[in-house]
Amino acid sequence: MYTFNPGPSQVYPELRGYLQDAFDEGWLSAPHRGERFTGLMRQTVADLKTKLNIPQDYTVFFLSSATECWEVLAQSLTPNKSFHLYSGAFGEKWFEYAKALRPNSTALQFGIDELPEVYTLPLPDDSVDLVCITQNETSNATQLRDGFILNLYNRLGNALLAVDATSSLGGIQLKYIKADIWYGSVQKCFGMPAGLGIMVLSPRAVARFRQINERSHYNSLVAQYEKMLNYQTTHTPNVLGIYLLSRVLTDREPIKAVHQHLLDRATKLYDYFDQATQLTPLVTNPETRSTTVIGLQGPPALIDEVKRRAKEQGLQLGNGYGNWKANSLRIANFPAIPDAAYEQLVQFFAREFA
Repeated sequence: MYTFNPGPSQVYPELRGYLQDAFDEGWLSAPHRGERFTGLMRQTVADLKTKLNIPQDYTVFFLSSATECWEVLAQSLTPNKSFHLYSGAFGEKWFEYAKALRPNSTALQFGIDELPEVYTLPLPDDSVDLVCITQNETSNATQLRDGFILNLYNRLGNALLAVDATSSLGGIQLKYIKADIWYGSVQKCFGMPAGLGIMVLSPRAVARFRQINERSHYNSLVAQYEKMLNYQTTHTPNVLGIYLLSRVLTDREPIKAVHQHLLDRATKLYDYFDQATQLTPLVTNPETRSTTVIGLQGPPALIDEVKRRAKEQGLQLGNGYGNWKANSLRIANFPAIPDAAYEQLVQFFAREFA
């Protein structure tokens, strides 16, 4: 069974061997304050920066999930309020989390085929601490590209730019210097099981949370930073997840090659479905289409029939989400899914739903 579910998604087949090695090498009971673990953390951070082209002066944190990142950012980097720009369910949920902790936070929603014009956006006043965007919106298969992020960053002044890259981190070549905060989870483009989040902060963001100095929570960024100086965490970490991430990074190509491979596959899939008559791309504007999550739309009865018949052929397609749940399905384009799976998928559609 190939799974195209956009998360938790297909894992690398090599994980079976990595898990056995983790057991045999004693990582499942390794002390997280010992030199062996801190050595693993140091190497994993170094490999992340090398393989993903993360600037050397950016700081990496390991959390439990991207959802925890929402809470941490509200706690430690938002003394006043945040402003959220979103088109889909996960951007909206981030806003709801932030508003629960910082009630003055505000948001602006835009359409899935719309690329907001940065220079006419009603950006908030200087009391805003964070401007928050979702680079790749998993729920509706949209994406904000480098040019938009750069132009937005250049308009912000004192506010920090925070980017949810959950469905693109590890799959797309991101321009980290164009934002202050990037985060994601490993159960998508890293081809791993869920349970580990990654947050990357610029020197400006580090200076800001040190100035704010919020220390009321176990996962406050100041406390995490002080521990991370010695490659430790404020809590017992997901040692297995960090070990698996280290192994995945060692065996993967650099992000430039991964990005090009996913872009080529996405182009072929969009080209095929642009010519289809039954299921068509959910996002009609090529400029806002995601590279890593392809959304297809059709009548609800047809969507159900496609998913059922695909599963009979060993192909598990992702359900629609939120407002698009009934009339769409999603296809993950993540590195761990082999090319053979996409060839089989296209053959299935050509044979069954041409």
